[in-house]
Amino acid sequence: MSTPSYNIGAVERETGLSKDLLRMWERRYGFPSPARDAGGERAYSPAEVSKLRAIKRLMDVGLRPGRIVHQSLEALNALADARSAARGDAAPPPFEKDVLGLLHRHDHASLQHLLAQLVMGQGLQKFVLESATPLNRAIGDAWMRGELQVFEEHLYTEQLQVALRAAINAFPRAAAGTPRVLLTTFPGELHGLGLLMVEALLVPEGAQCVSLGTQTPVEDIHRAANAHRAAIVALSFSAAFPLRSAVEGLETLRGVLPQHVTIWAGGEMTRRMRKTMAGIVLVPDLASAIPVLRSWRAHWVPPAAA
Repeated sequence: MSTPSYNIGAVERETGLSKDLLRMWERRYGFPSPARDAGGERAYSPAEVSKLRAIKRLMDVGLRPGRIVHQSLEALNALADARSAARGDAAPPPFEKDVLGLLHRHDHASLQHLLAQLVMGQGLQKFVLESATPLNRAIGDAWMRGELQVFEEHLYTEQLQVALRAAINAFPRAAAGTPRVLLTTFPGELHGLGLLMVEALLVPEGAQCVSLGTQTPVEDIHRAANAHRAAIVALSFSAAFPLRSAVEGLETLRGVLPQHVTIWAGGEMTRRMRKTMAGIVLVPDLASAIPVLRSWRAHWVPPAAA
């Protein structure tokens, strides 16, 4: 038996799977099956954490946990490779090896410089869509295969966020009267990088973006939308977010926001939504955000002028 070494909070941070989801899988699937420490708290083995990472990566490409949770780590990794090939994922950018090398050497200053130069050379929107998106996938796959340590993957994410925020802040302040987009996630959704990448796509389009970060309760999203006079409330959902919770939260939010406020739901989870929802615009991937904004803006009438 492996020596337990992670508590549930650490597993949540390292895998992006919420505590509630981990407990539900334990009841429903019998995995993970953590031991208990002297205080009676769950204690997860490194092998369980590695397998949870692999499951999370497969969920991010559309597989449901019930289909894969009982497979071995080796089988999960092979399945991930096969899914990538079948989807025809964009080839990793040519500088992927450079980034991996800098991460392995723990050279954060050079990594920060490389990412900043790429943003400057490509422009922010092109960098997000053509470089950061496939690079994120490549880094995630390397982490899943054990080629990167957790802190190295975290370092990459942090330096990417630094580069994106610097580029966003370099844009002129949006003119008065331009639409405001409120960005956040529901409670239980831990992933915030997607919000920042959406902001990086919308700011060059002239949108005013107000990010609340992650895990904002519905009632506080309502208050923030009113306080900031938001025209759009954009929510991000990773593949692991429970579909029912998303639908219920969106229905509640739609019921309390004024009808002139548009709600966007984006991310991998939205691909599992088989029915459209009244008053909700689905944005299934990053590339869709720009045309969706342009289409919305073509028909937008500011409330004061309506």
